[in-house]
Amino acid sequence: MVPEINYWAVLLAMLSSMIVGSIWYTPKVFGTRWARLANVDMTGSARSAVWPIVTTVLVSFITAWVLAGASAIAWHFYEGSFFVGTIVTAVLLWAGFTAARFITHDGFEGRPTALTTMNIGHELVTLVVMAVIIGVWPPVGTV
Repeated sequence: MVPEINYWAVLLAMLSSMIVGSIWYTPKVFGTRWARLANVDMTGSARSAVWPIVTTVLVSFITAWVLAGASAIAWHFYEGSFFVGTIVTAVLLWAGFTAARFITHDGFEGRPTALTTMNIGHELVTLVVMAVIIGVWPPVGTV
């Protein structure tokens, strides 16, 4: 079975990731603190950010696509509300994969707990926003 995916919702979810990241890591929100904790020099040129941004766009598309597919599969299994299923799927994937992996790697790398918490918080918000978009715009035939 190939899960039904609304690719317009996936594209919007991908864009939402960029918006959430732009807000989250702005100096007035968490950017200055994140840069200090992560030892990132924020005075670099815009040119040095091109590849990380391209990578983020690609990874965000993959994340939104996987979330959409996993949500469709979960909806077929559990039935009920596609929207609620998408939110639950996002939070479970975040807890089981993203947060767990960040905590493990950051612990072994000796990163500050505040940095780990900030980064997994960003990932949770990103996935929930993606889930809201995908959940309110399900593929045809799923609701």
